Amino acid sequence: MYNIQTLDETYRSWAHDLINRKWGPPGIVTRGTLHDTTKLSGFVAIENNEPIGLITYYIEKNECEIVSLNSLKEKHGIGSALIETVVKAAKTRFCRRVWVIMTNDNVHALHFYQKRGFYLRAVYPNALEASRKIKPTIPLTGIDGIPLCDEIELEILL
Repeated sequence: MYNIQTLDETYRSWAHDLINRKWGPPGIVTRGTLHDTTKLSGFVAIENNEPIGLITYYIEKNECEIVSLNSLKEKHGIGSALIETVVKAAKTRFCRRVWVIMTNDNVHALHFYQKRGFYLRAVYPNALEASRKIKPTIPLTGIDGIPLCDEIELEILL
């Protein structure tokens, strides 16, 4: 069994390394913003004193953006528990919505978030062209060789 705890200095360097491995440095770009992942709020799933999942988020005004979500043990409810924890945190900060951006190739994430109550909000055609100006290391192709070009925004209203 695992528990969820606030991302603090205990796991900050682990989180930074995980994000760099999964997303590449120097951070994560969504909707034209480069997020410094060393400064984001987040939660960590811990099992037997080992981190097995991470979610990072950013709250601005009355909106909460999920910036990254990684589960190192799929199909164990870790991602769902991390999302639920962020939604609770957003509610305590009086956010009106929680939103997330994904790329057009990530059908798995699209399915995953919709099963957890998120709805399609917008598609931003060719958004990654602008994102590559901020983070040139974003690849041209993604999952299954699909060209990476669009951002998809999903949201859940609170």
